[in-house]
Amino acid sequence: MVRFSNNLIGILNILTLLLSIPIIGGGIWLSNRGSTDCEKFLQKPVIALGFFILLVSIAGLVGACCKNSLLLWIYLAVMFILIVLLFCFTIFAFVVTNKGVGQVVGNRGYKEYKLGDYSHWLQKRVNKASNWKKIRSCVYDAKICQNLGKDDAGILENDFYNKHLTPIQSGCCKPPSVCNFAFVNATVWNGNPNGTTDSDCYSWSNNQDQLCYDCKSCKAGVLANLKNDWRKIAILNIIMLIFLIIVYTVGCCAFRNNRTDNGVFGYKAGA
Repeated sequence: MVRFSNNLIGILNILTLLLSIPIIGGGIWLSNRGSTDCEKFLQKPVIALGFFILLVSIAGLVGACCKNSLLLWIYLAVMFILIVLLFCFTIFAFVVTNKGVGQVVGNRGYKEYKLGDYSHWLQKRVNKASNWKKIRSCVYDAKICQNLGKDDAGILENDFYNKHLTPIQSGCCKPPSVCNFAFVNATVWNGNPNGTTDSDCYSWSNNQDQLCYDCKSCKAGVLANLKNDWRKIAILNIIMLIFLIIVYTVGCCAFRNNRTDNGVFGYKAGA
């Protein structure tokens, strides 16, 4: 008679196996339809994640339902490594996103962001040319600034200053306030950067394909957005850790049942 822990592990792994199918399908869809650097960057990790979940689920399912102690042992070993890695990533995410906050500028409704306010590890990642090329492509392909320019095409200057902007809109779609450029519209600003020491004022361009995409403020805006996302992911990871620990505990019970019934790795004692 199959024990409760074996049945429960089997059910959980059927669910994760079914979950892996749309993940793999999404990765294949990206590989066939992806036309931007951002989409191409995502496709391989998505496919790899889907196949990893699929293989682990099969190992756990066969190990529990067929009482194969070897497969169940491999499943538990992978689960243990996953728990450790997830725990380490969660701690790491909280540590590297501990620094960095937006700065209020005058009476404006939006904040501005400085690259130096963030952890050196994050700064190093976005300052690396190859990394920033991919991130810049993602920001541009998302049409964040293009949509801001269209939505606020006829907005008045004071209304724009009172507008709430996202960190990326604030850092990438307009020049920093210290440049003292004259407002024309949301993504067009005129002025002479002479007299300022902020390099972003020299990087700004009214060319809609350039804007402030190569500014330090844009990189800081991306990090501010990343910080918010990582904090949310870290909280989700805590919930996932609790779930994985419960599954791991049930799996240990199933492995003990298999070892009792069949001996270590499926061979009965004395056979």
